[in-house]
Amino acid sequence: MKQPLLVICLLCLSGMSLYAQDKKPFHRSTYIKVNPARLINQLEFTVEQELTQRLSLELGVAGIYTDYPDYILARKIDIGQKKPDISTEQFVDGRGLGFSASLRWYLVTQKDDITRAQGTYFQPVLTYKKVFYPNEKINIRGTEYENTGDKDVYAIQFLLGRQITRDRFVIDPYVGLGVRAKVYDYNNFYDNNGVADSRDGRLISVLPSLHLGIKIGLRL
Repeated sequence: MKQPLLVICLLCLSGMSLYAQDKKPFHRSTYIKVNPARLINQLEFTVEQELTQRLSLELGVAGIYTDYPDYILARKIDIGQKKPDISTEQFVDGRGLGFSASLRWYLVTQKDDITRAQGTYFQPVLTYKKVFYPNEKINIRGTEYENTGDKDVYAIQFLLGRQITRDRFVIDPYVGLGVRAKVYDYNNFYDNNGVADSRDGRLISVLPSLHLGIKIGLRL
């Protein structure tokens, strides 16, 4: 009777030992990525920190060196939206910063058996941007005045993507939909029958947004 019990105990201990060896511990990884799809107007870096196998936190910062794409949307594409009283030169020379924060849920992790879908995720993103337009000088009756303006952008995005990891290299394509609110504030001077008059303006534009891009980066 003792021998079968001893054999069973040895088999159980052996199985537990093999299970412990096969079950690899989870190591939290950190990724730093850049978004080349947005290089037309800004340089954006994001840092992703894994919290669990299925959840990670991603923070981003962007340096905006031109607002020309917004000029194309606001001035060249007419879909019935109101247009801010900001000149082409101010749009082109606009400078600013952007910030984003998001939680990423991995629907299929890198360790799941579904090889072709490993790294698939859903990600809601909150974004804020501030753009400062350069002052534009205007001369009225020999006196020089300056037109000023700036823009705040508030957005929420819902992205679906797949992060592909090869050793330390990361490719992160995504698609998504969102809603974006733009708030333009500007102060312009104009000639009112020989008298300089100022006009303070505020324009709020809320439109849906489509997102399609790819991030590339490294695992630290």
